Amino acid sequence: MTTRPDPDDLLERVMRDEERQARGRLKIFFGFSAGVGKTFAMLEAAQALAAQGGDVVAGVVETHGRAETEAQLAGLARLPMRMVAYRDRQLPEFDLDAALERKPGVILVDELAHSNVPGSRHAKRWQDIDELLRAGIDVYTTLNVQHIESLNDVVGQITGIRVFETVPDHVFDEADDVMLVDIPPDELLARLQQGKVYLPQQAEKAGRNFFRKGNLIALREIALRRTADRVDADMRQYRADRSIAQLWQARERIVVAIGSGSGEERLIREAARLAAKLQAQWLAVHVDLPGQRQAMEARERVVSYLKLAHSLGAETASISGEELAAALLQFARSRNAGKLVIGQEEGGLRRLLRWPRGTLAQRIARSGGEIDLYTIARSRTRHQHEPARPDSAASAAEALLTRRRSTRGTLWAVASCAITTTLAFLLDGKLHPANVIMLYLVGVMLVAMRYGRAASALVSVLSVLSFDFFFVDPRFSITVSDAQYLLTLAVMLAVSLFISSLTARLRRQASVAMQREARAANLYMLGKELSALLTLDQILEIGRRHLAAVFGARIAFFLPDSADQLRLAEPEQDSGAAHVFRNVDAGVAQWVYDNGQAAGKGTATLPSAAALYLPLTATMRTRGVLAFAIEAPSEEERQLAAAQLALPENRQMLEIFCSQIAMAIERLHYAEVAQDALVTMESERLRNSLLSAISHDLRTPLTSLVGSADVLAANARLDDDARAMARTISEQSQKMVGLMNNLLDMARLQAGVVTLNRQWNALEELAGSALRLLAKALEGRQVDTRIAPELPLLRVDAVLLERVLANLVENAIKYSPPGTPIGISAHVEHGDGAPQVKVCVMDQGRGFPPTMAQHAFEKFTRGDNESATPGVGLGLAICRAIIEAHQGRIWIAPQEAGQGATVCFTLPVETQPAPPEE
Repeated sequence: MTTRPDPDDLLERVMRDEERQARGRLKIFFGFSAGVGKTFAMLEAAQALAAQGGDVVAGVVETHGRAETEAQLAGLARLPMRMVAYRDRQLPEFDLDAALERKPGVILVDELAHSNVPGSRHAKRWQDIDELLRAGIDVYTTLNVQHIESLNDVVGQITGIRVFETVPDHVFDEADDVMLVDIPPDELLARLQQGKVYLPQQAEKAGRNFFRKGNLIALREIALRRTADRVDADMRQYRADRSIAQLWQARERIVVAIGSGSGEERLIREAARLAAKLQAQWLAVHVDLPGQRQAMEARERVVSYLKLAHSLGAETASISGEELAAALLQFARSRNAGKLVIGQEEGGLRRLLRWPRGTLAQRIARSGGEIDLYTIARSRTRHQHEPARPDSAASAAEALLTRRRSTRGTLWAVASCAITTTLAFLLDGKLHPANVIMLYLVGVMLVAMRYGRAASALVSVLSVLSFDFFFVDPRFSITVSDAQYLLTLAVMLAVSLFISSLTARLRRQASVAMQREARAANLYMLGKELSALLTLDQILEIGRRHLAAVFGARIAFFLPDSADQLRLAEPEQDSGAAHVFRNVDAGVAQWVYDNGQAAGKGTATLPSAAALYLPLTATMRTRGVLAFAIEAPSEEERQLAAAQLALPENRQMLEIFCSQIAMAIERLHYAEVAQDALVTMESERLRNSLLSAISHDLRTPLTSLVGSADVLAANARLDDDARAMARTISEQSQKMVGLMNNLLDMARLQAGVVTLNRQWNALEELAGSALRLLAKALEGRQVDTRIAPELPLLRVDAVLLERVLANLVENAIKYSPPGTPIGISAHVEHGDGAPQVKVCVMDQGRGFPPTMAQHAFEKFTRGDNESATPGVGLGLAICRAIIEAHQGRIWIAPQEAGQGATVCFTLPVETQPAPPEE
């Protein structure tokens, strides 16, 4: 069965389709763990597409050393990686600009949740993919379930391992296609043992931690459920796009209708038990009928019922509708729910009044034959231990304001009737009685438009009585001589009441529509203005102005510093003062920021606070806290406005405003990060170019100076003082040559132009060669070398590793007293991962300052800034660059103050080649 599509929905669908056609298509290969075959399946699909003539390019494919995966890349065009400088290392990253310039039909970008190297255009790879999609390029990518943001903490609780690379849920939900790649846990464990998931040395550690069978079973269920949720959403979207009203009950889903009366708690709990029994999703919905103006107490009850349902696991919603049964059926069909739960209606007089159109259950049964209907009795009385709930301040305030409006309405009803009667009496004899009735109906309509249903009903009755008393014979009496006037008076009363009811309803609908239109317009203007702002102060000022205009509130913003401690963001002195809330509680704001949850007035956390505190949550993290305090002319109106804000639709609108502001702050933050990274990269490149140029220009004259000084020192015709001076010139020039070599090496390492000549070498030989280079500087010192016997050969660049050992020993010579010994030790360590060779160089000097341990390996960092010890602080920086190029690690070992310094580094042990057969 199909229904006529709504024009607004049709227009929105057309716009969505046009936007989708302009974007590329995203296909995600989704799995519950590493090793299930996501990358392999992606490459299989790519090969099949390429075989059909598709333009397929591999942008980033992580094979993790798996031969069968590497084989799938054969024949596919591959995009070269871009090298990014980070901490004196060159790291490969996806080249987004090259991909945009190449613009293939389909590009493979593995590992959707990957974090890019700092200094890249985007912080996350999914942001790179989004730019590719906006450029019209189709993308194939892979994703594990633990990387979805909303499931990250759930997976962390199950496995005990929390991953920090996550993808926002909307990226997964908005993908055009999701392919689940699934294998049984036993098969995955077998693949792990066979070395098809990780390298053998890593597989054993993974099997003890993440890859336990219980973990894999739970992750598999979560992945299957998340995929099922997406398929269900696709099905509902398909039904909505084609206006299919008939239910497709592919999954159990229950809708429970919540009223505003007392006793709904039992209905909610019974629905929760039914959903648990059927293992079904359930939704709690409240329908706001425009013809029913609910008291504040009733609206507070609705909010509490929705909170109760949410705490029991329901998805909650508050919708508007003209008729209750039709609204419930439309909502159930839109959510593809096959079961509807309602409360049993009261009997007695109300049942008789409902008789012409039938009960709610009967109306639902007539129109929703495909939906199963459950009727549950409501709670009749309070539990004896439950005290009577006192009226809230908001209810009391609304009662006071209602009495004021009622009084004004009564006075205007009487005045309207009196004015109409006076006017008609003055025109008596000139107007037909029917026209007099029209005058009274105009008065009824005007009062209904201004003061609502109660005042209009009163003026209807007064108008009938006045017409009878003043204009129907016998006059000035309520008796009627002609029986036909009884029918006239009855029709007049009925029409007056009908007009008053219809006008009051239209008035309320118009008021609601105007409020929604005003909020939508403000939300649009907020987004438009925020997109063009360039400073944080401008963003906060625009946020204050729009929130004050929509909600009538005073606003305060808290923003975090570098230590994640919140600070109040003060506005400029000449702007925003009228909308600033200053009586803020920084402790509440800090709690909201740390926990990512709302607190303060109207919430269950710190409800006595003077304001409502909301987290400014953006895509990547919480960007601050918004303090929100209602402003009104009187205390009663303030209490009423606060209660109105607690309603679901108003709270949702406020959260949307907060989200827009948070996204603008995050956009500005990443723009500043990108600008800083660009400046840093340019300054680093300029410095390296300058150092390289200076070093090249100074090397030749320094070499000539060393040669000339050596010739003079060997000239026997010169006296002893002249030869000594020549030797001094030669020594100092050689130090300058060493400094130039350091500068050149650092420039080459950072530029990534050094290619490692990795050969099998013995550490003893490399250490001996380094010590021979420093033989003159080591005169008078003892070098204690403790290298473990049978130390394995290392596959390293001998020249560079010799440079590392020489720099470390030279550093020990500089910063330890003359004559003190220097130690070199080396042995094999078997940690949790693969075996490594650990090498340490020790001295007996003063050691590193405590505050320097984290920065000692940075360029141009020295132990004593004003020391007479020669050097510019490049030795350790070069050591780190060389060690990290060999996939090793270097650090300063902790020592007690005054007990010398120990610098250690590790190098991986690789499988040694077999000796040649004789």
